[in-house]
Amino acid sequence: MQNNLFLAGLLCVISMSSVAKEGDLKQEVKIKAVSQTADIKNNQLIFFGPVEVTQGSIKIHASELRAYSPENDGAKVLVAIGDPATYSQILDDGRPASASAKEIRYELASRTLTLKGDASLDQAGSQVKGNLIRYNIGEQKLIAESSGDGDDRVITIIQPETYQEEPKPMPQSEPQVNQQEQE
Repeated sequence: MQNNLFLAGLLCVISMSSVAKEGDLKQEVKIKAVSQTADIKNNQLIFFGPVEVTQGSIKIHASELRAYSPENDGAKVLVAIGDPATYSQILDDGRPASASAKEIRYELASRTLTLKGDASLDQAGSQVKGNLIRYNIGEQKLIAESSGDGDDRVITIIQPETYQEEPKPMPQSEPQVNQQEQE
């Protein structure tokens, strides 16, 4: 029971609380998996997949999901593994946000989201891609790194913002009808 509460708490926080859709955090966490194991001695839950986690508009898909809290330091960690593991959410302003990587790791104590292996972070069409992306939610700092091999580079794509409204079509004037007075 305590492990289930721990996992639910972790999943609530992973939703990037600084930009999370308010209603998502109040929804139940639902985990669908082929099987699960609980290692109570080591304070670890493992879900085997495909695994699907939902909480409101938040969706996580992975081959395996691990939630644990090492006793020696008390740090709580959630790790989604896949080829790729994916995370998606609709933000309060209605824009979609998504992430994918071979490993998506969230560390509760440092409020750090780390994407490893073919990592991609996308918000409303703007995108960052690299071998490793680390995002500190509290400090709102992002670090992206390439593998350094060959031509592998970090790629950032920023969509232009619309600074002015699109011109509206001019209303067509209707022909005036002259009415003659009847005598």
